[in-house]
Amino acid sequence: MPRFFSAFQRIAVAGTATATFVLAGCSDSTSSPNRAISSDGASLSQNPDIFDATGRHVFHTKEWFENDARQNGNANGRGGGGGGTGISYHGGPVLQANTNVAAVYWAGSPIFTGGPDVGTTGSGANDGSLVGYFLSNLGGSSYFNINSSYTDGSGRHIVNSVHYTQFWANGTNAPTGTKNVTDADMVAMLQSGFDFGKLTYDASTLYAIFTSGQVNLGGGFGTQYCAYHTHGTVVIGGKNMTVLYAAMPYNYAYKSSCTNGTAAPNGDPGADAEVNTLAHEIEETTTDMMGNAWFDVRGYENADKCAWNWGATSTVGGGVWNITVGAKHFLVQQNWVNAGSGGCAQAYP
Repeated sequence: MPRFFSAFQRIAVAGTATATFVLAGCSDSTSSPNRAISSDGASLSQNPDIFDATGRHVFHTKEWFENDARQNGNANGRGGGGGGTGISYHGGPVLQANTNVAAVYWAGSPIFTGGPDVGTTGSGANDGSLVGYFLSNLGGSSYFNINSSYTDGSGRHIVNSVHYTQFWANGTNAPTGTKNVTDADMVAMLQSGFDFGKLTYDASTLYAIFTSGQVNLGGGFGTQYCAYHTHGTVVIGGKNMTVLYAAMPYNYAYKSSCTNGTAAPNGDPGADAEVNTLAHEIEETTTDMMGNAWFDVRGYENADKCAWNWGATSTVGGGVWNITVGAKHFLVQQNWVNAGSGGCAQAYP
């Protein structure tokens, strides 16, 4: 697709699309925009627990969280602190009324079985992959309802709603080998999609960028993290606009670090592994879209507090699962309930 690469190169040179990284708890209602103060008075911008050196909110590898649990003695409800439920509100925006998700498949061939043909766009209903099924059925589930225990600044509870609105299988291979795919690369690729009508811009949409194999989205895939969410700046109608996006590399390429290691409940190891990190990034974007809404004293967002924590599991056809979304079983980490004394759960209430 020469047209895509031309747009990509023009954007990268002209600098019309730039990455603007989420800082650890960027601000709250009483602090500087660049330095958040947690409830114990500690500067979260100095905390390396969750935010990496560039400020992206990363979902660390399984080994990282295991080591954290050993050091801090908190295998369940990681992060702790903060009083009440252990997680508190810092004044920033949430996706209160609805969370939209767009899938961007950045590969020269379909990444997941049944996924869209390369070079195509469409509505989420036309994505036949297991990832597409999960996205189309996540909203309204008892699992995603955990996020309704969180509110916006007016005290309105987050609505249990996720819409898989669109996909773009752009038909190009993301850089591989020794090159890291930077956030500037990702934002420029999204900009090209907006410029040529392949993607529709929406401020309440999380653009989930999927890649294949060991494509190194962001530079630390498989060794430091398995996915992350952040935001950047794109130009829409001549105006700078914030775009929410998630780096969603192919988790099964680093099975020991980015999967549970058990048999896939739907017989699709790549997609079955991906929905776990995908759910993590969707619920964190919903409750902390700019990094300055819901987090605890260590900077942990809701899903971080239950990372790699499955709760009770069952088996089906040899595969291990713990929640049902639509009519299918999935193995997805629990999420933190912001009610009562708080805790990891598979459903709410």
